Amino acid sequence: MNDAAPAPTPAPEPRRRARVRAPELIGKGGWLNTGGKELTLADLRGRVVILDFWTFCCINCLHVLDELRELEEKHRDTVVIIGVHSPKFVHEAEHAAVVDAVERYEVHHPVLDDPELATWKQYAVRAWPTLVVIDPEGYVVAQHAGEGHAHAIARLVEELEAEHEAKGTLRRGDGPYVAPEPVATDLRFPGKALVLPSGNLLVSDSTRHQLVELEADGETVVRRIGSGERGFGPDAFSEPQGLALLPDGRVVVADTVNHALRVLDPETGAVETVAGTGRQWWQGSPTSGPALEVDLSSPWDVAWWQGRVWIAMAGVHQLWAWDPESGTVGVAAGTTNEGLVDGPAAEAWFAQPSGLAAAGDRLWIADSETSALRWVESGEDGCVVRSAVGTGLFDFGHRDGDAAQALLQHPLGVTALPDGSVAVCDTYNHALRRYDPATGQVSTLATDLREPSAAVLAGEDIVVVESARHRLTRLRLPEEAVRVDAVAHRTQRAATEVAPGTLRLDVVFQAPAGQKLDTRYGPSTRLLVSSTPPELLAEGEGAGSDLFRDLVLNPAVTEGVLHVSAMAASCDDDPANEYPACHVHQQDWGVPVVVTAAGAARLPLVLAGMDA
Repeated sequence: MNDAAPAPTPAPEPRRRARVRAPELIGKGGWLNTGGKELTLADLRGRVVILDFWTFCCINCLHVLDELRELEEKHRDTVVIIGVHSPKFVHEAEHAAVVDAVERYEVHHPVLDDPELATWKQYAVRAWPTLVVIDPEGYVVAQHAGEGHAHAIARLVEELEAEHEAKGTLRRGDGPYVAPEPVATDLRFPGKALVLPSGNLLVSDSTRHQLVELEADGETVVRRIGSGERGFGPDAFSEPQGLALLPDGRVVVADTVNHALRVLDPETGAVETVAGTGRQWWQGSPTSGPALEVDLSSPWDVAWWQGRVWIAMAGVHQLWAWDPESGTVGVAAGTTNEGLVDGPAAEAWFAQPSGLAAAGDRLWIADSETSALRWVESGEDGCVVRSAVGTGLFDFGHRDGDAAQALLQHPLGVTALPDGSVAVCDTYNHALRRYDPATGQVSTLATDLREPSAAVLAGEDIVVVESARHRLTRLRLPEEAVRVDAVAHRTQRAATEVAPGTLRLDVVFQAPAGQKLDTRYGPSTRLLVSSTPPELLAEGEGAGSDLFRDLVLNPAVTEGVLHVSAMAASCDDDPANEYPACHVHQQDWGVPVVVTAAGAARLPLVLAGMDA
């Protein structure tokens, strides 16, 4: 018998990772949430740094902000999250707008305002959102595009903490975040509004997670509904947005970050959940069924139309509908592909629909990411989607005149007017616009409205929610529209130069440590490719299960946009666990390309991991 103590089990060798020295963080807009201090990577040495490349128009970026909250709190003494704000729209390059967005979405970490995409280019980022992990010695060790990566990053953070604690290169302590001074206002970044039967106004006070009832003057507070703390209980909301009156006088609320519909009884103040589970919908989840058993994804607005509540489901680029009679919810239009495609409801593409207004046989839609005004109408063969203003994801501006050439910039609200026309809250142009279906003309009703997000009729006036001025503004509807100088813009991203002929598309995905691809029920990956214009691709369009594809470019088309959507499902690799946890990783890319002889023959898009 040997009484000697057993030899200690050697510590596992840290997993070898590709490491690339992280480029410096630069941005002309400077730093927010640091108390005025300029940060460098040297200041952050010894900490695990997560760069979150985001832009505040992007619903997927907002999802990632919410995904990171738990990790940020749990590892506050070792992890520093840095938001790198990389604008898509011209308005998003305005520093004041970035300051507003950081408060609006409760970003509690430092943010670098990079209006010229300098750091975006340094890190070769191709998509919003993208997460980059930098180890305590200043090396990039992982990159993830899209949503659903928080679990993988949390595990990587724990590995890095253990590895660098052992090496003596981990530095613990308070991070560089400095909270800004709070500002006292009755409303804080209000989202939507409606007129109650009493004549009072109900407003979703989104950043304060409440509903606020105001007197008809739009200023005097009658009561607040909700605790004011982010939550999902009977007295709590999480960034509520859309509001709609039901025929019985109750109000349905789009409780956006709770991924749910709630119903308020204005008489009693009672709130109940009528649709959604509080969990975000992912590819493969049910798309219809009992309303309280089906996941939703960032419902942004609601409208009562044709006996149902229609939902602008911004998080998945669709319209859904809730039927209070049957207690069911389901997809009503859209495929989850992001873009502007008209036609039968089941085949249409949307891009973050954010505003709805019912008007007779039409349901008007503010389709924000395509800077478009669209509508749904019902016919003998079902619902059809059509567009009045807007051309796609990359063109926007402020131009009046014929609707075919008119331009908007990220509209969030639409209101049906008594004469059959519609008012559009042209949010990033700070304007109220009007489209007249009878003439096909677009005009400007008012300017200098700071990020208008919704408007409601009140007698002969229209009351506009000026979200970034934290107030309601009452306007008299003018007989003649104001004309403004036309401005047109395109998204700033530089096009990728690709070679003519065959282009190899590689979506890079490496299952996180301790996980493997989930193949129990068939392929665990999906790749969908299309293009604008459609003629750009001679071969390679469509869906498949491989994350690589050879695309054949049409020699007659020299530029366009490749639309790539990828999904991968991975599960915990533990043979002893009969029911391993599974995770979905997904991202959509819109990649502008120019065909040149000196261009690349391979297009890598990183979903998760590092491109070898």
